[in-house]
Amino acid sequence: MKGPSIAKLRWRLTSLRSWELPKQTGALAPPHVWTNRDMDPTPIEDQTWDTWNILAYWATDTINLATWQTASAILAVGLSWREAIPIMIVGNFCVAVPLVLNGAIGAKLHVPFSVIATSSFGYYLRYFCIVSRAILAMFWLGIQGANGAQCITIMLRAWAPSYNEIPNQLPESAGITTQGMISYFLFWIIQLPLLLIHPTKLRPLFWVKLVAAPVAAIAMMGWCIKKAGGGGDIFALRATASGSQYAWLWLTCMSSVTGNWSTLAVNIPDFTRYAKSARGQYVQLPAMPIIFTVCGVLGIVTTSASKVFGGEYLWNPLDILAIWLEYGAGGRCAAFFAALAWYIAQVGTNITANSISAANDLTVLCPRWINIKRGCIIAAVIAGWALVPWKILSSAQTFLAFMGGYAVFLGPIAGIMVSDYWLVKKTHIDIPSLYNPDGRYRYVGGCNWRAAVAFIVPVAPLLPGLGLSISGPGAVHINAGLTNLYTFNWLFGFVASIVLYTGLSYAAPAKTTLLKNTIWDLDDTAVEAQIREDDFGAEKAPGADASEKIRKPDAKSLVKDPEEAL
Repeated sequence: MKGPSIAKLRWRLTSLRSWELPKQTGALAPPHVWTNRDMDPTPIEDQTWDTWNILAYWATDTINLATWQTASAILAVGLSWREAIPIMIVGNFCVAVPLVLNGAIGAKLHVPFSVIATSSFGYYLRYFCIVSRAILAMFWLGIQGANGAQCITIMLRAWAPSYNEIPNQLPESAGITTQGMISYFLFWIIQLPLLLIHPTKLRPLFWVKLVAAPVAAIAMMGWCIKKAGGGGDIFALRATASGSQYAWLWLTCMSSVTGNWSTLAVNIPDFTRYAKSARGQYVQLPAMPIIFTVCGVLGIVTTSASKVFGGEYLWNPLDILAIWLEYGAGGRCAAFFAALAWYIAQVGTNITANSISAANDLTVLCPRWINIKRGCIIAAVIAGWALVPWKILSSAQTFLAFMGGYAVFLGPIAGIMVSDYWLVKKTHIDIPSLYNPDGRYRYVGGCNWRAAVAFIVPVAPLLPGLGLSISGPGAVHINAGLTNLYTFNWLFGFVASIVLYTGLSYAAPAKTTLLKNTIWDLDDTAVEAQIREDDFGAEKAPGADASEKIRKPDAKSLVKDPEEAL
């Protein structure tokens, strides 16, 4: 394979234009607006995800260290497993509803979240949503990487026990030891090429994690139960809270569960845009709560058994693997492969929940220079090193409280998108106008004031509660009503924004955006399409050709003139 010439390398290093991406040929955007292939509607050859892939996606996303430990927070506040299980089911079902509703937009229109947001927020106001989501994704990309570095530590200790004796050469202010920095660097550098896998090529990773992580989790649970001689005493525990305190604790924990996935409720179109069928993504509604709850229950049982032989509840599965290291060569071998499985689980979650999301957002922010692959590299560098995630974990508890409370802002964004597509636009969108700053989704100066009001009104009463969670009762004093309202912040913001946006859109409609049909192309042209197989592989139209010409509705049935709008 011929490498780049010296002249080309010199050009790359000295000219910014050498990094410019080619403008997508035949893009829907007007000539003066730059787009690239990753920003434009997904071509048919890349629409490869079926129901099984979506199931594997959720198994990949939910089976990780954080999900395993979710029940710990519920039991720690005074509730029991009897509350933890329904809280996980109800909380995940609540967030699965917007996941399905917003996922359907991507599955039908095949465009990413950052483009879809134009319809509801306006061409320029959408950048607030995009930047917010990109920043959040990069912070969590780094934080999850810092957590995942513990897997590397276990593997290296299993392979070479002397790794645990590396002297620390870093000052305490660094927030990390020399051993931790080595493990973190190895995690980051091994993860980097995996982050560059295009979403259409992720299926093999899904299946590897779908096998590795559950096997490791079940094996750990089995070992703990055998060593403890049973499942421990956790299933005999009762909730210590009662009355109104019990009710608010229940809601608080449920809000914590929904907050874990509030980001994906917004940007799930980044993945469903690759779906073969718009119907395939509806499997998320039952699958996501079930998978999350099963993983949480495994964590509860394993943790309960660990107290019998460990003297305390071991909520982090890697703490159990550290015990395995003391059981000779066989124990170290088991610990190595179990840590490898958790490493795969952590990387899989980082790819699907954080890296691709940030890359899609950066693609729309800088389409001339950034595509998904470059976006993943930029996000990895910023998240992995510029944000110093290990220091955040070691010293910035208030910042982590703010990150957890970010659902305050994401709930209204998800609600506005749901309301706009399903209740206001009736699923009919002008796709070319999503790329046009002067198109029908310009609203007033590029901002939809209805979306702005529907966002600000639910967020405002939640800000005092967010301040309390960050600074504590010593610095912030608010009444009990605002405190209790914050306990279900995401659900309040989601529902309130739907009511407000729908009401404002019907009271003062943006008539030029209300269509009778979906507008797919700039003109009435035939497009190549494939006869899709159904979600489980059976043909929908037996005997039909593998591909055919399908014409979109003729120009008379499309509402392209604002005067023809409802």
